[in-house]
Amino acid sequence: MTQSERESSPDSPYVRAMRLSSLSDLDMIERAFSAGNVLIIKITPIAKRSVEETKMAINQLSNFAKNIGGDIARLGEERVVLTPPGIRIWRGKTQATVSVSAAESTR
Repeated sequence: MTQSERESSPDSPYVRAMRLSSLSDLDMIERAFSAGNVLIIKITPIAKRSVEETKMAINQLSNFAKNIGGDIARLGEERVVLTPPGIRIWRGKTQATVSVSAAESTR
């Protein structure tokens, strides 16, 4: 399979950055998410305009992610990440320690 064929394959998920500027963007975001992509959504554009719309949008994305078995988490003040079923978001505070310990134990 060539690089072009892999990139265009419907079975090839992507990590994709998207912007949420208005509630009308939710349909496009949900379609990209349903295709199995990991999404990093910049919420600053909608947040600057309306706190209420931001809350509505995040609630809709959260419900959508949960309904299809995905996950959602905040990445700082400006972004949220959506992961499809089968990919969970680490929420622990000791990940770096665990990773270093695991790497050291294999030496």
